[in-house]
Amino acid sequence: MNRDDAWALLTEYTKSDSLLKHALAVEAAVRGYARKFGEDEEGWGITALLHDFDYERWPTLGDHPNKGAEIMRAKGYPEWMIRAILSHATEITGVARDGLLEKTLFACDELAGFITAASLVRPSKSVLDLEASSVKKRMKDKAFARGVKREDLTAGAELLGLPLEEHITNVINFMRERADALGLKGAL
Repeated sequence: MNRDDAWALLTEYTKSDSLLKHALAVEAAVRGYARKFGEDEEGWGITALLHDFDYERWPTLGDHPNKGAEIMRAKGYPEWMIRAILSHATEITGVARDGLLEKTLFACDELAGFITAASLVRPSKSVLDLEASSVKKRMKDKAFARGVKREDLTAGAELLGLPLEEHITNVINFMRERADALGLKGAL
């Protein structure tokens, strides 16, 4: 289990640039939390990188993430990693978010996408000058990134036991570390 193998698996099933960047953004956020919590940064990062690898091929909930779990099992990925990925769609899979990795993956998934969208509508098109207050303001605009459930964003922070603003700030900072790779360096 290494990142190069995980990247190869991701890019075998995912061709969309936006989905690849989403995987990288969630990876950046989850790795950041792994460091913060003193957890296995590599294992957590690989889990985050692969959380949606099957989505482009099987976008229907029920197929995703279950098809991906089958593929990962066949390739010998550890069950704790597969469980975390299944838990990010608990409504479909029935896998509860009990562990810290499971909670962190859920907390970072939709928020990383929302932060990406909030960065791209800035004049700078950059995460480098984005602040949590701007993200919270965008959350109030129901027309902005309408596919993102606001209750998932707040539930993620609650699962981590963090105030929403602190969680948003953390994820912004973790994503800033990878701004170039995420296409979020912008004009700054």
